[in-house]
Amino acid sequence: MRCLALADALRELGANCTFISREHRGNLVDQIAKSGHKVLPLRQGDEDIEVQVYPRHASWLGVDWRTDAQQTIAALAGQPTDWLIVDHYALEKQWEQCMRPIVRKIMVIDDLADRPHDCDLLLDPNLGRHAVNYDRLLIRDTLTLLGPRYALLRPEFKHWRDYSLARRVQGKLDRILICMGGVDNDNVTGAVLEALEVCELPSGLQVIVVMGIHAPWLEQVRAQAANMARSVQVKVGVENMAELMADSDLCIGAAGSSTWERCCLGLPSIQVVLAANQEYIAQALDSVEAAVSLNASDIRNQLQEFFVCDQLKVRMQATSNLARQICKGQGAQIVAQFILGEAHEDHATLQ
Repeated sequence: MRCLALADALRELGANCTFISREHRGNLVDQIAKSGHKVLPLRQGDEDIEVQVYPRHASWLGVDWRTDAQQTIAALAGQPTDWLIVDHYALEKQWEQCMRPIVRKIMVIDDLADRPHDCDLLLDPNLGRHAVNYDRLLIRDTLTLLGPRYALLRPEFKHWRDYSLARRVQGKLDRILICMGGVDNDNVTGAVLEALEVCELPSGLQVIVVMGIHAPWLEQVRAQAANMARSVQVKVGVENMAELMADSDLCIGAAGSSTWERCCLGLPSIQVVLAANQEYIAQALDSVEAAVSLNASDIRNQLQEFFVCDQLKVRMQATSNLARQICKGQGAQIVAQFILGEAHEDHATLQ
């Protein structure tokens, strides 16, 4: 989704963007094409293939990195490319060096700072990230764009920002939004709904659950929601996420890249770490009190404690005030302008 935001911003400035995306279960190839961008799909990898253990997310690639590099080069054959933009936790300098002969420049989007890169530009939107975190990971004189100012958000978040921030002044708790990402393999959504059943909440509170169309627990969550005492709506594959966030008073969500969307809208958030790559984000926001972090293994008790705390609405307003200062929703436009200021031709390829 962050690459889509960047591609849209680049297109607004006249660039032609092409995505290279492997057809994993739950892929967004159709959504990318619907957005008007060209897609070069790579076939789904063999789930039983033995892949290297480094980097730590190597298995997410679905194939070994050499095979992926060969297939990417083949997909790009005959297509002049000014910028290859790489957004994948399983890829690092060896893969990037294979791309050097066929592209003019390489940009990497990374928020882990856990592996070396060979790139001309590196974007890490994490709060508290500094150049020193990449000192030993960049093998050339690489420009870096660091911090939530550069978070790649779709323009609707900036559009809804003023409306959303104005709502926070009222200090209401009428609607809770639950969003654990498009897949939620471990059904944390179900655990949150179960926990809310025993929490002390306002009688008229509405709960909105957002899930992806490929979420494996979707039908179970729908059945669970239908049997709850309070009003629970389950929305699938929504296209108005910014509006839903702006109209919500509290969000319980995964501590991933959607963190910056919630910050932009000043939406008070309870964040749950669903994967190791989300730990840094959660810790950074928790440390400045711009969100509340929960342990996925103890959601029930921690949510109960949250909702019985003294001056809950005051706490929510304070969290909102801190969150809104972190990200203002202009990152995609800033990065797009930077990229095209460096490029000579109107070609960009995103993976």
